[in-house]
Amino acid sequence: MSAETAGLKLNRVARQGSLSAHVADQLEALILEGKVKVGEKLPTESQLCDSFGVSRTVIREAMTHLKSLGLVATRRGVGTTVLRAEAVEARPAERISSTTVEDILHVLELRLAMEPAAAELAALRHDAEDRRRLEATHAAFVQAHAEQSLARVEDYEFHHAIARATHNPVFDQLYEQLSPSGIPRAKLLSIDINPAAAARYLERVQEEHAYILEAILARDPEAARETMFQHLNRSRNLYLQYQEN
Repeated sequence: MSAETAGLKLNRVARQGSLSAHVADQLEALILEGKVKVGEKLPTESQLCDSFGVSRTVIREAMTHLKSLGLVATRRGVGTTVLRAEAVEARPAERISSTTVEDILHVLELRLAMEPAAAELAALRHDAEDRRRLEATHAAFVQAHAEQSLARVEDYEFHHAIARATHNPVFDQLYEQLSPSGIPRAKLLSIDINPAAAARYLERVQEEHAYILEAILARDPEAARETMFQHLNRSRNLYLQYQEN
C-alpha cells in the first residue's frame, strides 16, 4: 500500500540552508521511525514537490541521499519503495589511513568552495561545444562504471568539462592543476577497496552527475549550484566518517 502525503506530517521547508537536506531529513526520519514501512512506496515526486513547496530538482537530490543510505530504491513505472528501516551507507573502502583521509578532505574543502560556483556559471554560459563535451564526459563515466572501473579519470574529466564551460580561464587552470588525483578514489589503495560497496557508491555518483548535467543544460544556475554542492558535500560527509573511526 502506498503512503499518501495526506497521512504523513511533511513540513514545507524554510528557504535557509540546503533545501534538499531539509527534505531528506524529514523523509529519513519518517522511514527510520516506521511511519513509512519497508515495502511501502513514498509519495510521488509531484506530491512531494507540492507538500514541501520545492522543485523537482530538490526532491531528486533528497532521493539520491536516501538511496545512498540504502533506504529506498526507485524503479521506472513503479516509484520509490522503502527497502530498509536502518541506514547503511555504501563506503568504497574498508579502511583509509588518517593521512589519506586528511588529504582527501582538504581537496574536497577546496572543491566545495569552487565547483558549485563553476556549475552555476556553466549553466549560464555554456555553448554548443560545451554541451557536447559535458554529454560525452558523462557518457564516458557511465561506460566506465558499466565496465566495473572506478572511473577515476572519467570523474575528473566530467568536472573539468564543467570548469571549462564557465568560460573563465582561471577555473579551467585551477582544475587542470587538481588533475585526476583530486578525485578522492584516486587516493585509495586497491587492497582496501570493497568492490560491491564501491559499485553502489559509483551508482550514486553517476546519478548525481546526471542531475548536475541536467541542471546545467537546462540553464538553471540555482539548481546547478545546489546539485553540485550536494554532490561534493555528500562525498565530504562520507570521508569524515573514516576520520571518526
